[in-house]
Amino acid sequence: MKIENHSNFVVLEDEKDDIIDFASFIESQVPAKYQGQNVVLNLLKYNSLSLPELLQFLKTSNLHRKTNYSFVIVNAAIDIDEVPYELVVVPTLQEAEDIVEMEEIERDLGF
Repeated sequence: MKIENHSNFVVLEDEKDDIIDFASFIESQVPAKYQGQNVVLNLLKYNSLSLPELLQFLKTSNLHRKTNYSFVIVNAAIDIDEVPYELVVVPTLQEAEDIVEMEEIERDLGF
């Protein structure tokens, strides 16, 4: 897994080509190692990501977001209209950074 630290979030990226294995790995790693951090998953290399594959991250996303930290998935292949509202999926890393900043502002304001 590639890890890229930013000032207010961490970007995690799969080094292999197995989205299901990566989702399982993320499920164990995020609560243990990234508690208290905003997390961005870079899935841009998956050009044909399906909704069932994306939903493998739903449990981790829900658990992490309950701790009042952002969990954003970056992928341009998935049709955003198919994604359930519980998942935050954006097509670019810049948009992921914007979402993290916006959610931090909302939390600071008490929303």
